[in-house]
Amino acid sequence: MADIVVTVPKSFRYGDKVGLAAWIAEGCLPGEEDDDPEGGYVFSTWGPRPDIRPGERVYVVCEGYVRGYAPLVELRAEGGRLHFVRGGGAVTVTPRGPDGNPLKVVGFRGWRYTWWPREEEIPFPDWQTYGTAK
Repeated sequence: MADIVVTVPKSFRYGDKVGLAAWIAEGCLPGEEDDDPEGGYVFSTWGPRPDIRPGERVYVVCEGYVRGYAPLVELRAEGGRLHFVRGGGAVTVTPRGPDGNPLKVVGFRGWRYTWWPREEEIPFPDWQTYGTAK
């Protein structure tokens, strides 16, 4: 089992939205059916190919917190660029920090293997607003 973590850049844009709002607006939120007839949503980054297989988890950090994960459908590698493809089935969880609250995570480029055990994950019902300016 090899789950990975990626970071949505603060500058990510979708339509007129940026950051977390843009990522949410992109679509196929937790609890929704996969609405992409082309076979999924793609997160692209650079780096070496990770040891991850379809069905394993791709966790997403956005604005300082792991917001959840989606099961990997396919990994495409093209000229050093990696394309992590997901469909529906996203789950909102986050690793618990030492204080019992969601763990603060500094963003990074590329991908990393998870550094926490799954047992440390907690439900994240306010994943759309936690840690953001209100």
